[in-house]
Amino acid sequence: MDTNRCAAKCEGCEGLNRREFVAATSASLASASMVGSWLAGGSAAGEGEFRPKGPAATCIPTVKACFVRRKGEYGMRWPGQVYDGQAALAKYREQITTAARELKITLDLRPEPIFTLAEADAWIAEATTAKPDGLLVVLLDRQEHAWPTAEKAIDAKIPTVIFSPLGTSFTTNTAGPSKSPGCFIASTDDFAQARYGLKMLQAGAKMRATRCLVIKGTEAKDTEMPHVGIKLRYIPARIFLEQYQKLPVSNEMTAMAKDLAVRARRQIGATDEDVLNGIKSYFVCRMLMTREEADAITMDCLGALGHTKVSLPCIAWSKMNDSGIPAACEADLGAVASHVLVQYLFDRPGFQQDPVAETARGALIGAHCTCATRLGGFSAPPEVYDIVHHHGMRDATARPVWKVGQRITCACVVPGDAATPTQVIISAGEVLKNVAVPPAGGCVVSVMVKFDGVSDTLAYPGFHQLFFYGDFKRDLVQFCRLFKLEPLVV
Repeated sequence: MDTNRCAAKCEGCEGLNRREFVAATSASLASASMVGSWLAGGSAAGEGEFRPKGPAATCIPTVKACFVRRKGEYGMRWPGQVYDGQAALAKYREQITTAARELKITLDLRPEPIFTLAEADAWIAEATTAKPDGLLVVLLDRQEHAWPTAEKAIDAKIPTVIFSPLGTSFTTNTAGPSKSPGCFIASTDDFAQARYGLKMLQAGAKMRATRCLVIKGTEAKDTEMPHVGIKLRYIPARIFLEQYQKLPVSNEMTAMAKDLAVRARRQIGATDEDVLNGIKSYFVCRMLMTREEADAITMDCLGALGHTKVSLPCIAWSKMNDSGIPAACEADLGAVASHVLVQYLFDRPGFQQDPVAETARGALIGAHCTCATRLGGFSAPPEVYDIVHHHGMRDATARPVWKVGQRITCACVVPGDAATPTQVIISAGEVLKNVAVPPAGGCVVSVMVKFDGVSDTLAYPGFHQLFFYGDFKRDLVQFCRLFKLEPLVV
């Protein structure tokens, strides 16, 4: 446990003294002006004005970058005298600096190119000592020390992005290092690929900084997920129950519940009180996240709440994921990592689901009772949604209508251990339909997807995979290789 967690205990709130807990509660029960902002904006930035206070929220990754070329004229050897190395350096310097600023990365860019192998050795030694979150090596040459420098950077065991514009490599240069774990080679004139390399470095650093609150069981403890570095802070499930029962309904809760209902296409079965109770669960979760300085959250929801009348966090999770806060069902740690990965890397929420084979159409149905609505991205408008009951005919949830024909990706992090690598199951496909539940049985958000090249849906691997908008299969494979995860493309 962190030493800054208070050892004092107050009623129903272990690890936090009364004054601190009152302050956290007051911060969560925002003023009427916040409500107005939320109602007016309806965007991720305005939703309750809640932002996590965990380590990832303040994580500013550091990337050490350099250019590499020989001194003097290019002459007959590639990239040849036709290539204006000075103009390329100026252009890429500006693009790298702009991308780092937009991605909120601290950039340590060497002022002059690396002109010799000795300079390369010195630069890599500095990086090894400084321990940045990643390296960016931009090749402006194919000769002499250019690719040896790239390979030395990869061998430093720091996640490394190599940007090789046209004229600076043959496949004979890229074939060997491309198989090395811990690197991403962008062999192209398209700087967007290099920028994606920086985005991956940023996402990987934030993932390693993330603290996830796990509401489960009876024990308070801190652990860490191997390979991905996500910190796990467990608190007893009873604390959620106690705080839910104590927390009074506020004006902000009522306003948020009304707004959710007003924006819905229709409301079926679930009552206004059900919606309000779901919003109350959201408030309890954000109070506990503030208290525990967490960036993400998951709960053994059925185990902790299934036998009670307290609202399951279906609406809470939908709102969290819409706001860019990873929220996973059923204390599933693989799902936690999947949500974190998708949100940090692609700036959109995913839909954690139970996979069901649909043999008549050779498809997979993803079924669950909570789903984000801003499927196109955190700044995108929500999809049309209905408010319905959970499949247990209790509580309320928002059921978005997925776009038929939309390309989507499926991602599932399968946590490993000291002896087993962490896998990421990856597929891409197309939405076929939104399955109506009822008359069908099962979870009320049920999305049918036809995946490319998947013939045996009865044995599709994994569970609680995430569906999310966009075809990012290749991008996920590149992330896995950069951070030494094992991609399993299905």
